[in-house]
Amino acid sequence: MKTILYIIQKEFKQIFRNKAMLPLIFVLPLIQLIILSNAATFEIKNIKFSYIDNDKTSFSRNLIAKFDASTYFNVITDFPSYKIANAAMLKGDVAVILEIPPYFERDLLKNKKINLSVIINAIDGAAAGVENVYINQIIKNFNKNAQATLIQPSVPTAIGIKNTPKNITSITSFWYNKTLNYKTFMVPGILVLLVTMITLFLSGMNIVREKEIGTLEQMNVTPIKKHQFIIGKLFPFWVLGMLLLTIGLIIARVLFNVPMVGSISLMYLYTSIYILVILGMGLFISNYTDTQQQAMFIAWFFVVIFILMSGLFTPIESMPQWAQFLTEFNPIKFYVEIMRMVMLKGSNFTDILPQFMKTLVYAVVMNGLAVWSYKKTN
Repeated sequence: MKTILYIIQKEFKQIFRNKAMLPLIFVLPLIQLIILSNAATFEIKNIKFSYIDNDKTSFSRNLIAKFDASTYFNVITDFPSYKIANAAMLKGDVAVILEIPPYFERDLLKNKKINLSVIINAIDGAAAGVENVYINQIIKNFNKNAQATLIQPSVPTAIGIKNTPKNITSITSFWYNKTLNYKTFMVPGILVLLVTMITLFLSGMNIVREKEIGTLEQMNVTPIKKHQFIIGKLFPFWVLGMLLLTIGLIIARVLFNVPMVGSISLMYLYTSIYILVILGMGLFISNYTDTQQQAMFIAWFFVVIFILMSGLFTPIESMPQWAQFLTEFNPIKFYVEIMRMVMLKGSNFTDILPQFMKTLVYAVVMNGLAVWSYKKTN
């Protein structure tokens, strides 16, 4: 035990002596958490909106006013013709063109069918789909209000009172994110990303660095046992990972006001197991690389795949079936799910038990492979 403590003490001294590593551990993750949580959003706002009003009546102006009042659209200008509007979209000056046909008000008063032309820049297909939903919702509400205005009030008849049309209304209740704040959804995932990347890169490069400077060969011929060396080398990065989680949770609460409904201790319990998975991966990578650059490139290769298939930025349900199957072997996916479940839903240990058991098995297998692949010569 004393041998392990000496190695741990040596590792902490080595970490804090390295002036280049300290900002990488403590400063960069905090800056990334703050920046990425604000930048990584799929909300569509400030859509460049333009229109061609061929009717120029109170009803057409009222429709344009609906778009102008929306927080999603930024009404740029109106165009006298479709040709000019099309040229503006080609330059990227506008993203949406709404063309109101002639006799719009007259046909609406006569209850005739009206076709509105909506042109959307669909280079980004996902954004265009969201914009289309926003536009249809505004037009639907406008049509509903217009029809209510045009309906004559009920008047008594010889038989009774004439019935008026009745609408079906739905009452929506938003659970777990009542304000629909996208940061509430993204911050837990970004925190997972930072804990994963920092612990993986540091643990992977740390042992490779020993190879580069030649100290690993010296330690291999000492009486230090294999398990003592590995525990002593990886434990400091386990502590740093838990410290990063603590700092990230504080920032999430204080700066982004992310709710923490569930148990904090449950998040720490799962994270302690999850970091073992990442440290095992880092050790496994370092055993087959000779330079820090090689370790960085290999670690980055796997991290990018794991992140893109974790459900952090894209829903897993939208992936092909084969990709959904592969995500069952992705530890980052489990961590993202559990962080969101515990922080936002208040899930308990029973709720996260399937992901917890998979991560525990992953930790045993990954660290077993890492220890097996580490060669120590006495």
